[in-house]
Amino acid sequence: METEKDTIYSLFHRQVEKHPDALAVMDDRRQLTFLELERLVDTVASRFLCNRPSFIGIVMDHNVEFIASILAAVKVGAAYVPAEPGFPVERIRYMMKECDVDFLITHEKYAGHINNGFRKLLIEEGQVIRKDVHIDDMSRADGLAYVLYTSGTSGEPKGVKVLNRNVCHYVRAFQHEFHPEVGDRMLQHSVCSFDIFVEEMFTTLLSGAALCIPNEQTKADIHQLMAYVEANQITEISGFPYLLLEMNKLDTIPSSLRLIISGGDVLRGKYVTRLLDKALVYNTYGPSETTVCASYYRCNGGYTLDDGTYPIGKPVLGVEMAVMDDEGRPLPQGETGEIYIYGNGVSQGYVGSKPEQANFSMDETRGSFYKSGDLGYVLPDGNVAFVHRKDNQVMILGMRVECDEVENLLNTCSEVEKAVVSAYTDSNRLSYLVAYIVPRDEAKFDYHELRRKLSMYLTPFMVPEFFVKMQALPMTPNGKVDRKALPVVLKEWNL
Repeated sequence: METEKDTIYSLFHRQVEKHPDALAVMDDRRQLTFLELERLVDTVASRFLCNRPSFIGIVMDHNVEFIASILAAVKVGAAYVPAEPGFPVERIRYMMKECDVDFLITHEKYAGHINNGFRKLLIEEGQVIRKDVHIDDMSRADGLAYVLYTSGTSGEPKGVKVLNRNVCHYVRAFQHEFHPEVGDRMLQHSVCSFDIFVEEMFTTLLSGAALCIPNEQTKADIHQLMAYVEANQITEISGFPYLLLEMNKLDTIPSSLRLIISGGDVLRGKYVTRLLDKALVYNTYGPSETTVCASYYRCNGGYTLDDGTYPIGKPVLGVEMAVMDDEGRPLPQGETGEIYIYGNGVSQGYVGSKPEQANFSMDETRGSFYKSGDLGYVLPDGNVAFVHRKDNQVMILGMRVECDEVENLLNTCSEVEKAVVSAYTDSNRLSYLVAYIVPRDEAKFDYHELRRKLSMYLTPFMVPEFFVKMQALPMTPNGKVDRKALPVVLKEWNL
């Protein structure tokens, strides 16, 4: 029976009690039942470096130990702060330092790479499961579950603080729409720092279904990935639109698949033409600040808009959405305005003092809400159409990037006198970044060294695709950079 006191771990333990011998998680090395996974969780938690940690950093390969470490963190009442081992070292350091993590869980092979002064707990692949330890569940519904870092307008990444009750809300919304159960298997394909991973892991394990983790080589090749899906009878995939596009190019997809979910960026009709008669296909929408997804749209039997994209749909269970004008007043159907999101998914906000915290507010009748910064309008059938970002934030490969963050970092580089970053869209309406640079010393300017420096702080998709060396930046009469006067770098993209 679901209650307002549910936590991630209490819902997981309920599945352990109901289906102890059902498959819970598998990687290339081993498979664990729900009972075995819970015992591994206790084994990991028993090694924690302090009794009541608040924040635990997790930088690990994706395997059963990684999943157990996340569950161990939330079981002891801590918030986990995830980062991929391949992330830039300085970005990992910033995230962990801002959260003031009590310690960081990683593997020995990464301990030197992440030599940043944090205490480290090393958990290796093949961790032996102990049956003689039990750790009490100290999680609370109003306690933090995780912090996910997204690109920030202040020039630094911002950490979104999500509560246990936010995640439990989303699990219920997912169950209401998609009905996962014992026998279902979800592909674990996403990196750990994005909402899709939250959807993959928690909606699966908290519903009695199984999480299947392929190795990185398999993930990198669509043919190997689909062979893995077929061999392991995977029934659900959640991914970026570009994964669906790659699947759409194949002659066939695994017959075991019943559900394919797209999220993180706009979904175009031409991405799924050959998938619609093979499985349920959904377009989803929602910022990290509102916990994974705020709306769903079923593409089967649906329609695309004039620009070829699918609507983002209607609010999920426990959520309301509204389109507002600049004064926060509701707009009539068909008029474009900012999308406001209300309900149980609205998170606590950001770590530290961030100007974007002002986007979180309270309505006397509807409760807490988040101003998404996305523009949209309501269609005649009640579905919502997404238009574009209101500010300078864009989606690159399905992931949010603030141009200001990249621009501010460029301007800290010693080789750069001035720099601005602008986003454009290619012939297929996908975003790409262009950096315009005035070198401090043109004779000594080294483009490759500049890219190397950027790669220390930015993930690959955040590094501008094009660099334009300028003698001076065009200025407006009031002293600001005239972005409209910058030369446009054209990029063509074909299917």
